[in-house]
Amino acid sequence: MESRTEPFSERLAAVRGRIERAAARAGRDPSAVTLVLVTKEAPDSIFEAAHAAGVRDVGENRVQQAELRHEGRADDFRWHLVGHLQSNKARRAVRVFDVLHGIDSIALLQRVDEAAAAFDRRPEVLLQVNVSGEASKHGLLPDDLPDALQAAGGLSHARVTGLMTMAPAAEDAEAARPHFRALAALGRRHSRPGAALGQLSMGMSDDFEVAVEEGATLVRVGRLLVRPEAPGPRDARTVSR
Repeated sequence: MESRTEPFSERLAAVRGRIERAAARAGRDPSAVTLVLVTKEAPDSIFEAAHAAGVRDVGENRVQQAELRHEGRADDFRWHLVGHLQSNKARRAVRVFDVLHGIDSIALLQRVDEAAAAFDRRPEVLLQVNVSGEASKHGLLPDDLPDALQAAGGLSHARVTGLMTMAPAAEDAEAARPHFRALAALGRRHSRPGAALGQLSMGMSDDFEVAVEEGATLVRVGRLLVRPEAPGPRDARTVSR
């Protein structure tokens, strides 16, 4: 079981409290934000603790590790792929994951759809957008998004429901705000009747509060829950609009 000094349930309550306060600052309903517990570096015992505490969304970034952890737990959680997906692992990923966050090309999107059709699965897909323009990051460029969404209209099984991004690493969480704001704007701009991009996956352990303030519906938090938190957890600054 968990070997951390404070129980997992207490760490979870602290993160959920921070989400609630960030949502309140932005005038949002905190129930509109789903916490995805990123379990990639946690021991397997985290799943028992998480389920007992009411967590139902877990994220892994490697297909092979998720396959091992998924066995016997398939129906206990909604499984999220939060890492980059190599096209040659699309079939394996579709068999395990319910939500794929990092689809970053039309070719990969179509590969996922073909795999979903083969297994009669209906995975939820989020298009990763490189709003920061960093060469080191995966993702569609914002100008490429319309073509990807047009391709999404021809899918038979995979369902594109939103967008995902990763902000540049920075000591100050406020540095992530313009990137999260830009993703939210893209979601609004490209949503259409019957093809809404309502899901926004953005924000991790260092900046999830800013992400919530800017409209995140999915935040990916691992280190604060499965590793010791740095002293003096901060609340994000009051939202500036």
